[in-house]
Amino acid sequence: MLMTVSSMATGMFLAFGFPGLPEMLIVLVICLVLFGGAKLPSLMRNLGRSANEFKRGMAESGDDEDEATDRTDEKA
Repeated sequence: MLMTVSSMATGMFLAFGFPGLPEMLIVLVICLVLFGGAKLPSLMRNLGRSANEFKRGMAESGDDEDEATDRTDEKA
């Protein structure tokens, strides 16, 4: 029985895939124990803000690269 690389990769993905409901509940309980119920909303809010800031930074970075290539094209 020969396994191709793609079938082995699929098997690895399924073995180490996304966490299911039991794993997510365990993570939630651990977070509640570590941070407490009062701190958790502010923690999640700060996490959302940092994700939005990262997305904005990535978009600005792409715009800067486009402007740099436009300037080099004009010089040539």
